[in-house]
Amino acid sequence: MTNVAFTVNGDSVQIDVEDRTLLVDALRDKLQLTGTHVGCDTSQCGCCTIRLNSQAVKSCTVLAVQAQGAEITTIEGVADDDQLHPVQAAFSACHGLQCGYCTPGMIMATIELLSTNPHPTDQEIREGLSGNLCRCTGYLNIESAVRAAQTEMAASHRNEGLISTGQKS
Repeated sequence: MTNVAFTVNGDSVQIDVEDRTLLVDALRDKLQLTGTHVGCDTSQCGCCTIRLNSQAVKSCTVLAVQAQGAEITTIEGVADDDQLHPVQAAFSACHGLQCGYCTPGMIMATIELLSTNPHPTDQEIREGLSGNLCRCTGYLNIESAVRAAQTEMAASHRNEGLISTGQKS
């Protein structure tokens, strides 16, 4: 067993894991963060997508010991208390989910996409989500959710800029 320490959703944690333990299993089994789903165990579906040191990764491809000292954000950590993250709110408002199994991974991939490309084209949205599979929705509502989140996040950033400069919106 190896003791691993990292930060998850803003909380410092230490867990003992076998060296072969996947990060997705450590999050789900050791920390009870079950919003990160296990779909395929081969990095094909994207259900296990999290943010590791501010980059989206499929947690079924990372050993827990590789996360030593890392900062991890799971789907449980993207909301601000009772306030949904704009991407979460957009997925709900645009019906970008059906069974919900892929939704945490889709949301994490969308957050990654919009953090690196705040104004993606339709093609860039498709490419940004290409590592995540949905078997239910047909993707149209997911793409609509990404566009809605993009609009909300851009408006929020504009408002923050106005507030920080003392201007009123």
